[in-house]
Amino acid sequence: MNAGLAMKREITRDDILPMKAYAEERRELRRDLVEKKKFRRQEIGPVCTFYFENYETMWAQVHEMLYIEKGGEEQIADELSAYNPLIPQGRELVATVMFEIDDPLRRKTFLSKLGGVEETAFFEVDGERIFGKPEEDVDRTTADGKASSVQFIHFHFTEAQITKFRTPGTRVVLGFTHQEYGHMTILPEDVRSALAQDFA
Repeated sequence: MNAGLAMKREITRDDILPMKAYAEERRELRRDLVEKKKFRRQEIGPVCTFYFENYETMWAQVHEMLYIEKGGEEQIADELSAYNPLIPQGRELVATVMFEIDDPLRRKTFLSKLGGVEETAFFEVDGERIFGKPEEDVDRTTADGKASSVQFIHFHFTEAQITKFRTPGTRVVLGFTHQEYGHMTILPEDVRSALAQDFA
């Protein structure tokens, strides 16, 4: 995977490697991806991590699903329709957001109080807030107010906000305004710089 691939906006059938070729390169590809993802993750509070997606991370995810599930040609279209929407399209950042609690009882109790958390995720760029928009595939808060432990959130930026985000040293905050999880953090400069490359 080269730098140009990170700017692609859609995975097509032509981008899918034969599984034999993928299996042969898998270890090296996964090692390279770990390095590239190092500055694409950000912890928020004690139990939440944002994993920012792009073409490369989704290309790897599609191949892993095909490799593990071995669904062949019939599986490819399903994986592309599942993961292509998570590739940023030039004026957005897209994150897989995970609330990670090992203890099942504690996790259930915690998530039961977190309904609607996906609606409260925000970036703040130079003092201006951009609230996230949850992926519309499924409702990730149940009717009784329980949140899913995995959320997919899009953040749409204006050109002016993108310009500020790209500017070295800009103060960029990421967090939530949810009453049960009002955590936030200032992005480290290396994370801000890495994510800035997702914009067209």
